[in-house]
Amino acid sequence: MGNLKGKIWMEWKIVIERNPYCNGKIGNGDEYTMKNRNRLKRCIITLAAVVASALLQAFTMNTFMAPVHLLPSGFTGIATLIENIAGLLGGHFSTSLGMVLLNIPVAVFCYKHIGKKFVLFSMAQVVMASILLKVVPSNPLFDDPLLNICFGGVLYGLSVAVALRGNASTAGMDFIALYVSNKIGKSIWQYVFMFNTGMLCLFGYLFGWEYAGYSILFQFISTKTIDNFYHRFKRVTLQITTQKPAEIVDAYIHSFMHGISVTECYGGYSGKKMSLLHTVVSSYEVQDVLHLLEEVDDRIIINIMPTENFVGGFYRKPLE
Repeated sequence: MGNLKGKIWMEWKIVIERNPYCNGKIGNGDEYTMKNRNRLKRCIITLAAVVASALLQAFTMNTFMAPVHLLPSGFTGIATLIENIAGLLGGHFSTSLGMVLLNIPVAVFCYKHIGKKFVLFSMAQVVMASILLKVVPSNPLFDDPLLNICFGGVLYGLSVAVALRGNASTAGMDFIALYVSNKIGKSIWQYVFMFNTGMLCLFGYLFGWEYAGYSILFQFISTKTIDNFYHRFKRVTLQITTQKPAEIVDAYIHSFMHGISVTECYGGYSGKKMSLLHTVVSSYEVQDVLHLLEEVDDRIIINIMPTENFVGGFYRKPLE
């Protein structure tokens, strides 16, 4: 019996050593399983964000935008504009089909340069929103155009922000905006708004300036909403005062891909020796950093300051 157990153990050990995911070590199987679980968890969160975003976008377009003939932003707006122009010429063009066709070439480009999973989930959002546009009933809530503009602008901006926060997007101009933002390291939503304003001027020339003006106001509200809820490219500076600099630095550099500087100083009131640490992080990382540092030193003092401009290398986790 003892020999049998020994043989089974030796065979099992050989299998583990040959397993590429275990790197020849028995304990690494748990680490691999944990990574898979985390990856699955992120996918579920992204899928939930995509579904919520598509549903909110379709609801907003049918409930708030359609009754006052507002033009949406980006590629969705271009598709809607083409549909309206086709109607003037006596033809027909489906906005849902246009949303998909316009996104394909940009999606192929971003599939190679941004992230495969990001693009696939973004295209899933576009297809889902296109289908829901035909399914979600169009029941206007307000007769006042300004109420439709205000509520619709906020909800449309939220639909984009939800997708972005879930590591996806509503595709189209989002693809272009994120690709450029990743390259230059800052948000370009204000330039997206300028593009949409130019498109709306064409819309106004063809269909009347009143609706164009309403649509520009709508775009301003939705763009501001996105900018307020999506902070991937915003940075903050942490000024940390502690008496445990070595422990803080060790924990920090093992958990985050950012540099940190240490300056020796002393307390003006207590006269005790302490250290002043500086680091710059993404606004998305602030809560995780604070939690980590407070675990290391429960008497730590942290001052959080917005960073307007940053020169130098800064690590930002890539989109998958």
